[in-house]
Amino acid sequence: MNNRSEELRSYLQPGRRVHLVGIGGVSMRPLGLVLQGMGMVVTGSDMSVTASTEELVAKGIPVYIGHQGENICGAECVIRTAAVHNDNPEIAAARSAGIPVFERAQAWGVIMRAYQNAVCVAGTHGKTTTTSMLTHILMAAAWDPTVMIGGHLPLLRAGHRVGKGDTILLESCEYCDSFLNFAPTLAVILNIEADHLDYFKDLADVQKSFREFATLSSGGVIANGDDPHVAEALKDLDYVTFGFRTGNRIHGENICADWRHFDVICDGKPYCHLDLQVLGRHNAMNALAAAGTAWLLGIPGEAVSIGLSGFCGAERRLQYKGSYHGADVYDDYAHHPDELSATIEAVRLMDYKRLIVAFQPHTYTRTKALFADFVRELKKPDLVVLAEIYAAREQNLIGISSADLQKEIPNSVYCQTLPQVTEFLRKTLRDGDVVLTIGAGDIFRAGEALLK
Repeated sequence: MNNRSEELRSYLQPGRRVHLVGIGGVSMRPLGLVLQGMGMVVTGSDMSVTASTEELVAKGIPVYIGHQGENICGAECVIRTAAVHNDNPEIAAARSAGIPVFERAQAWGVIMRAYQNAVCVAGTHGKTTTTSMLTHILMAAAWDPTVMIGGHLPLLRAGHRVGKGDTILLESCEYCDSFLNFAPTLAVILNIEADHLDYFKDLADVQKSFREFATLSSGGVIANGDDPHVAEALKDLDYVTFGFRTGNRIHGENICADWRHFDVICDGKPYCHLDLQVLGRHNAMNALAAAGTAWLLGIPGEAVSIGLSGFCGAERRLQYKGSYHGADVYDDYAHHPDELSATIEAVRLMDYKRLIVAFQPHTYTRTKALFADFVRELKKPDLVVLAEIYAAREQNLIGISSADLQKEIPNSVYCQTLPQVTEFLRKTLRDGDVVLTIGAGDIFRAGEALLK
């Protein structure tokens, strides 16, 4: 444990006071609840009132709306989300007052050291789904886990769970090298692609980060044996492979056409049979990773079969939202070209008359860096509606727009606002169509407005 983590551990004790900046975030909210469960006095702040902040208030955690220096009064330490920088008024006030400021990932890294099993699920794609699948398995096996997922899981009615067992399960993100603060006893690597290129220089830089993450694991690594980028990153390291090639220690056999039914073979022996409720090769690969992880943890195959049979998907992962005049509406979080490809491939298995995609690119840097790949994938649907780029943490210093994508994609239209997306869909959809709202921003609101 490094000096900063050791210092933070001294603060994460019952009775001590901590303030979380950006407490409404997907991994900050469960962090606040876990710290409260440890007996700490927790306060927080966020930019706006959301369902997340309202939940925290209902559970006894005061949340200030808006960032102001006086919000940190009484705090002995401050923890911030990765999106909050030094120019934030609360961070500036803490630094001025000599109150130590720590990163969210550092806090999770300290917390997980108290568990016998710390399972960290990493990868460019599939983290939320695979972590959700593993949650279903651990619950079916009655392991009573503590869980942190970057999305909403219907089983938990939340994206987190505070358990009393000796296992903690965390979705582990590579952005800003945040997962390098973790201390896994078992590291799961689903895939590696060039992404977050506002932070990483290139694919090789991403691979370097994942390799370092793998070396942090004290109890082993399970990684995608079908992914050449993973093999390159983990060269000369000892790890367990999963995949659909028979050369992997964990692989699938007897696979049906829509990838929902197959047998899992571990070290040449049958482990379990899976009957999934989610479609597509990418979800089958996620399930294989979850099953292989369970096997390494010593969980009986029967619990894996039962757990995954009840998994219907995490929120915003090919989530059915409703029907509009005979057209089904689905929503998905995909924001990388490879994720677009996997999601479109899965929807094609549903055999609709037309596939219409309403896509909102996420961040200017990603759109520019992967522009040609986005064009390639967005040529596949029958019709594409392009919403303007979702800025997230960025300013448009590049001068790029979704209108630039539209110029390269036949059968596409550009809508500057989400209400325009909704109105176009309202006029365009026909019986037998499927529309997919897709992106990591707020494109889901266009589909929800249509259904209302």
